[in-house]
Amino acid sequence: MFKAIILLTRKDGMSRSQFRNWMLVAHSPLARQLPGLRKLVFNVVENEDAPYDGVSELWFDSREAFDAAYATEIGKSVAADSLANVKARIRLFVDEQPQVG
Repeated sequence: MFKAIILLTRKDGMSRSQFRNWMLVAHSPLARQLPGLRKLVFNVVENEDAPYDGVSELWFDSREAFDAAYATEIGKSVAADSLANVKARIRLFVDEQPQVG
């Protein structure tokens, strides 16, 4: 299975509370609609000195399924919503290697 990890930094002027609300209340329902999405986890960073405010984890059957999902209208809406609410977004495509659980 293909996994994307996205590191997010909230936009200037957005409080940590506002970012949390955006990510979990406003953005989450959009992201859950991505076609082919197998699993979605949002992690809100608690330590204030961290370089990122949130970490998204998205699982798809393949990189092609990921790309196809973001090429759809809902995928474009998800990306646009992210870019409107973050200062920086770094995508990491990883080969997950579970060790426990």
